[in-house]
Amino acid sequence: MKKQVKKFIALLAVLSLGLCALSSTSEAVSETAVPDTALSDIVSCAETILSKADGNFIGHHPINENFIFYVASLCGEQAVKDIAAGNDFSDPEVWYRETGNSIHVLWDGYCRQTGISYYQTTRTKVLSVPDGQPAKFVFTGDIGMGENLATTKYMTSCKNGLADCFSADLLSEMKGADVLTINNEFPYTDRGTALAGKTYTFRAHPGRVQELKKIGVDLVSLANNHVFDYGEEGILDTFETLEKAGYPYIGAGRNIEDATEPYSFIACGRKITICSATQIERSAHFTQEATDSLPGVIKTLHPERFCAEIQKAKKTSDIVIVFVHWGTEGMPNYGADQTALAHAFVSAGADAIVGGHTHCLEAVEYVDGVPCFYSLGNYWFTTEAENPGSYDTGLAEITIGGDGIESASFLPCHFENGVTAETTDAAQKESQIAYMNSLSKTAVIGEDGKISPKQ
Repeated sequence: MKKQVKKFIALLAVLSLGLCALSSTSEAVSETAVPDTALSDIVSCAETILSKADGNFIGHHPINENFIFYVASLCGEQAVKDIAAGNDFSDPEVWYRETGNSIHVLWDGYCRQTGISYYQTTRTKVLSVPDGQPAKFVFTGDIGMGENLATTKYMTSCKNGLADCFSADLLSEMKGADVLTINNEFPYTDRGTALAGKTYTFRAHPGRVQELKKIGVDLVSLANNHVFDYGEEGILDTFETLEKAGYPYIGAGRNIEDATEPYSFIACGRKITICSATQIERSAHFTQEATDSLPGVIKTLHPERFCAEIQKAKKTSDIVIVFVHWGTEGMPNYGADQTALAHAFVSAGADAIVGGHTHCLEAVEYVDGVPCFYSLGNYWFTTEAENPGSYDTGLAEITIGGDGIESASFLPCHFENGVTAETTDAAQKESQIAYMNSLSKTAVIGEDGKISPKQ
């Protein structure tokens, strides 16, 4: 009886934090709110789950009796009974089937509501996605706002800045994404010195960060070979600039622990985590890799460390997307080094891979059943003071619902005279898709942009 009283007190503590706020009432919780029989059932279910579940079943989270009470208050006593009554305490999908939320999402909600293990939620954002609708995750290739470059000069001349550098329909697509992730191919800084001996070095005034809001950016990847162009001062200014502007970033940090931290989103009852790293440079060593005491990027030329981070993310997430900087500039055919890395990423737990760096489009393939955009090329980028010739580019779009990844798609786009536009001309769009398909051995991009296995 003492044990039940202890559980009951714990349950009241949890409920008093508002964990049963599914109703609009604010009635005080009293002992009559939970019948003794219901309490006894929940206690019994908690004991069953905690004694029989393996690490995979509980998402490798340190759950306890109070967590089970939380699930009962949120989803109903019957959901907990059904979870406890199951015979398989190694399949974490049971939580989703019975509650509509994965064990990772339930744990995140528990931490947010109680303040317990708050660190678990500081790099996780809950998205607002309409019921029954999938969440759309969109990725771009290289974006550059380096001073004195042609694209930046054009942007500065535009009334609406960066927003005028994309066609209206493409801007709508970017801003309409639930999550838009870009590759930020430069540091935000007025300090530091350009790295000696490096052919191209870029930097943008910190005020340029305000342009990101105009195109709907949600997450910034810094895992590339230009974020360190102005040394430690430049990369530290970049971190501070993005933090002050409210943009989470991945792929770099003040030390290796920070650099390897991914960023997660919760949508459709699932936790989706995005990890980022750079293979570049492969021979030169201009870009500093983060260490225990030095700021820099996370590198994956030798993938063991990064793959360990993917594995770690997969343990506590439902879906992991890898955003990687790799390959050989100007080469439309991906290399064996990229393929080897892709296989390693999938083995570590990646559910989708999106690549960049080559400044040109590369194929979309399936790697061990996982969609892999080898390179999206340049999205809005140049290295020169004069506008480059026009080039094809595109967006990677991954939709995620309750059952996981529902689709992976390629949206053909085209850059010309300072503006990237969605390809709407039927013949041009057909030509772009046909070209992408000619590069691929295992995948086909359909007329609607959706990717499927090649038959």
